[in-house]
Amino acid sequence: MTTAQRNRDLAEQQRSRDDVVRAAGRLFAERGFHGTSMRHLGNELGLLGSSLYSHVSGKDELLVAVVSRGAALFQALADEVLASELDPPQQLRMLVEGHVAIVADNLDEARTILNEARFLPDTARQPIVAMRDRYEAAVRTVIERGVATGDFTAADPGLAAILVLSVLNAFERWFRPDGTRTREQLATDMYRFVLGGLR
Repeated sequence: MTTAQRNRDLAEQQRSRDDVVRAAGRLFAERGFHGTSMRHLGNELGLLGSSLYSHVSGKDELLVAVVSRGAALFQALADEVLASELDPPQQLRMLVEGHVAIVADNLDEARTILNEARFLPDTARQPIVAMRDRYEAAVRTVIERGVATGDFTAADPGLAAILVLSVLNAFERWFRPDGTRTREQLATDMYRFVLGGLR
């Protein structure tokens, strides 16, 4: 066995399923689901096809894993916001800042869930859709609470929630980690914009 073969075998042994899922997230974010092949993934990880398939069954499984990971992050944020005892404007701030932090820290997963989730296999679609609906419902609940306290004047909290989410979900398209403004500054500006719209 050559040194190159030994190094390749060692690299294959050290790769975990989590490594494969993270690499898939990067490629799905960069190339799209249909633009990514298992060969691309193998090249990214330095794995041969047989080794790659020892971790996952295929691209569909990887898409489910990446999207589920991203959806879980957003759902945890929504649950934390709704459980807090802050007033509605502060809950809204927590939601906006949390959303921005999730996207900034997990850009690959965020881009994949927002742009590629439509390609999920039918068997995996329902749980993801349910999590998305729960997240939207959390935003709507915060707005409804603000309307009830007089902090917000949204005539239709459901429509207002969709508009707020449209602003938040667009963040991944234009955010640049090396941009001139920090994510904290951007989150503050987005919060002020959203708050102004609700008032």
